Amino acid sequence: MGGGFYERRVFPWLNDVLGGAPALQELRRETLSSAAGRVIEIGFGSGANLSYYPGTVTAVTGVEPNAGMTDRAVGRAHATPVPVRIVEGVAEDLPFGDESFDAAVTTLTLCSVRDPVRVVGELHRVLREGGRLFVLEHGLSPDATVARWQERLNGFQRVVACGCNLNRSIIALVSAAGFEFEAVRAFSVPGIPRTHGWITVGNAVRI
Repeated sequence: MGGGFYERRVFPWLNDVLGGAPALQELRRETLSSAAGRVIEIGFGSGANLSYYPGTVTAVTGVEPNAGMTDRAVGRAHATPVPVRIVEGVAEDLPFGDESFDAAVTTLTLCSVRDPVRVVGELHRVLREGGRLFVLEHGLSPDATVARWQERLNGFQRVVACGCNLNRSIIALVSAAGFEFEAVRAFSVPGIPRTHGWITVGNAVRI
């Protein structure tokens, strides 16, 4: 869906390098361990989550606006035993009917969507009643000193990371959209700068 050379060619590579940290890989495994049925994953990227989906997942539909990311995802999609469909699109306007999926996944994506409130509302719409949203996101720290630095750095972050924000409150976003967390934990990941490493991991039920 458009985008210049940096967005389509450089950033996808950089995103894979930064997202490949061992601590984040283990968190992907933890986040997705109880996913099941028909899954929609927004911000599909290069398919970094595919190897962590358990056998209980019957199909994955990935939504991704960046063609450069999708180019990198094709090989992973072909290599996984789970049927994978990649759809070019934005999470603010998902091209699926109501209650089309059993589970939804967002990993390191709510930080960069244009309208996070609308996005979580769309996930609520396309999930069946009782469906689960699996979340692995970085966001606003409760530490006031860290939060001030996140606000200071946010403009720069948006430029170099293709719209990524440091200052979004993930638990509040999800809870306000009609989800109820079954399990959630938020913490600072060792080895990642505190402005970027406040992580929320959990799953929430559509009510």
